[in-house]
Amino acid sequence: MPSVRHQLLATVIPRVRRSRELEDEQVERARVEAWHRTLAPGLPTRAVPRFARRWDVTTEDLGFPAYVLTPRTRPVTRTLYYIHGGAFMAPIDPLHVRYATRLADAIGARVVMPDYPLAPEHTWADCHDALVADAGRWAEQDGGVVLAGDSAGGGLALAIAISMRERGLTPATHLVMHAPWVDLTTSTPETREVDAIDPWLFFGKLQAYAAWWAGSPDDLGRPEVSPALADLSGLPPGIVLYGTRDLLHPGCRLLVRRAAEAGWDLTAVEEPALIHVYGILPFAPEARRAFGQVVAFVEGRSVG
Repeated sequence: MPSVRHQLLATVIPRVRRSRELEDEQVERARVEAWHRTLAPGLPTRAVPRFARRWDVTTEDLGFPAYVLTPRTRPVTRTLYYIHGGAFMAPIDPLHVRYATRLADAIGARVVMPDYPLAPEHTWADCHDALVADAGRWAEQDGGVVLAGDSAGGGLALAIAISMRERGLTPATHLVMHAPWVDLTTSTPETREVDAIDPWLFFGKLQAYAAWWAGSPDDLGRPEVSPALADLSGLPPGIVLYGTRDLLHPGCRLLVRRAAEAGWDLTAVEEPALIHVYGILPFAPEARRAFGQVVAFVEGRSVG
């Protein structure tokens, strides 16, 4: 049974985020584009305690910014390449920075956070090749690279891992996915049923944002867009964490089934009645448990 704190988050987060179903695609597109014009550049760090004291930040140009966070007070043994979620239309959130820096501290990593271009102004094709090449470059550094992400970013991390395999690049050592969006075709009929119990995500918006990111109906099923439908053999060890009160969980289950068929070493953590990306949300015991599971996975210990 979900904790009281998790139940509180399940109520508060949708209200704070003003979550509601799509009414009109064109109106939503105009709203998001107008919002994008107000966004300030740079990395949002206000949720990270003592960030300026503990981290040096440099910015690399991939055709879009990629922030490299190097710890000031400890050695670096690997790289955490963290790809933020937000349905491909929302920018890096302070929550992403907080989680990525905590995880990096726990596994002895620097952090690389690409600020990839957003839909609807952009599609997958505007950043995929650059992200694959950049992740491949970091994979060649000492300790290798852990590819990680949440929601849309989790799906994008998987898509990058697949492209790295296809291009013969050095693979990631591990792949970490929190409630990844891995099937933008919404081929799982159960998704419509979950729409009735998910307090945060909505089916109409899911379809609209998927169409924006794909750019064309013909691209919805591409490995770069819907990686759960791709060949999943030969990928680095992965872990996927998701709750069943999440509109994306049928797609996560599809991923788990297809991974087993392909012989991919994928650890699945399914939590009954938990909401979207529960594992990166602050304050709840379920998130603390998920954090420990991810650290154990990266360090080669039993997830439990």
